[in-house]
Amino acid sequence: MKNSEIEQMTDKEVQERIGEEKLILRKMKISHAVSPLENPNKIPETRRNIARLMTEWNKRQSSAK
Repeated sequence: MKNSEIEQMTDKEVQERIGEEKLILRKMKISHAVSPLENPNKIPETRRNIARLMTEWNKRQSSAK
């Protein structure tokens, strides 16, 4: 997910996507602990996506004040 894509999302979409990504990350970590994932590089990629989304969300919150 690119920053330009995130910037075009609405506030509600950003919040929903953060929740979805956190859920995906939690499931990947659990399944990776049980049996190795086919592509374990998905875990850091998902963490980065969450960080990008959170950064955009915090930027919007600080500009709204």
